[in-house]
Amino acid sequence: MSGGGLFRDAIADLVPYEPGKPVEEVQRELGLDRVVKLASNEGPFPPFPAALGAIERAGRELNRYPDGGVYALRAALAELHGVRFEEVVVGAGADGVIDLLSQATLDPGDEIVCGWPSFASYVIDAAKLGAVSRTVPLRDHVYDLDGLLAAIGPRTKLVYVCHPNNPTGTANERAELLGFLDAVPGHVLVVLDQAYFEYIDDPEYADGIEEAFKAGRRVVVLRTFSKIYGLAGLRVGYGVGPADVVAATSKVRRAFDVTSTAQAAALASLGDDAEIARRRALNAEGRAALEESLGRHGLEPVGPAVGNFLFAEVGDGRAVFEELLRRGVIVRPLGAFGAPEAIRVTVGTADEIAFFDAALGHVLTRFTSTRR
Repeated sequence: MSGGGLFRDAIADLVPYEPGKPVEEVQRELGLDRVVKLASNEGPFPPFPAALGAIERAGRELNRYPDGGVYALRAALAELHGVRFEEVVVGAGADGVIDLLSQATLDPGDEIVCGWPSFASYVIDAAKLGAVSRTVPLRDHVYDLDGLLAAIGPRTKLVYVCHPNNPTGTANERAELLGFLDAVPGHVLVVLDQAYFEYIDDPEYADGIEEAFKAGRRVVVLRTFSKIYGLAGLRVGYGVGPADVVAATSKVRRAFDVTSTAQAAALASLGDDAEIARRRALNAEGRAALEESLGRHGLEPVGPAVGNFLFAEVGDGRAVFEELLRRGVIVRPLGAFGAPEAIRVTVGTADEIAFFDAALGHVLTRFTSTRR
């Protein structure tokens, strides 16, 4: 049987999300002894010791389904942030919460608004449902909040603000962001994506939960355990938002979509402020070293970047990605994010950044020589 007539029109032209290549796949395909992955904005450190212990204990009960309501983790997050239990939704990563919000709100022909280039899932999840994405070009590599307001129409349901923006790493300042939230029409739900929140120590960076949601603004604030907590492989993130929005997401979520090990590890990770501060400081040092490496090779990363990655225009992002891959470094080409001329490089350890630096030098030298 052919696919004609079977598949929904909404997905006909949809390009699936392209994840970063796994290290093992690159080693196998290219016969390399060492491969460094700086592609997916993962933290370079493993889970906290308490999380590893929780994973081991949870493993003894994997013959049982997980808690479908994620009660313990939701309760802990509600206490941590000083919000009600009913105002917390947990999903399979922050990306999973984006999917839940899309399913709960978007009918065919409805609209979402976001900056561009930005996180591709906003657009992909809308397209799956037959909704329309209104993408607003960045202004000086930062979200153009006035442009977002101008793009809102009567069928707009969701407006995303990626803060800091993935892939550029830039963030709007507090006054601009809060003023924007106050100006958004009442029929629109703003999704403030703060997946990299724990990395940031900029005093002008707003805490969306404390300063927006708890101040009475109608917004869902996203966070994740995939980055600084080192739990990317378990897929667990959350949102804090209005109780009616959280209730609506419960109607569209898959049963048992957050695994037992993910719930246990995330719960055990909470409260270790000293380790969070240590990793934040090491990330700042690594980001400065990565910025210096790119500059030394004639590239100018976009800034000020506040997360755990840098964005740099290289002319042909896919070509540079492929050449770096041959030398054992995985970075992220950004065609799917709306920036085919650029790459995104995640902050790694000092040794990983040095390995990247050497590979980049070889690649750019080769590109220069072939263009003469």
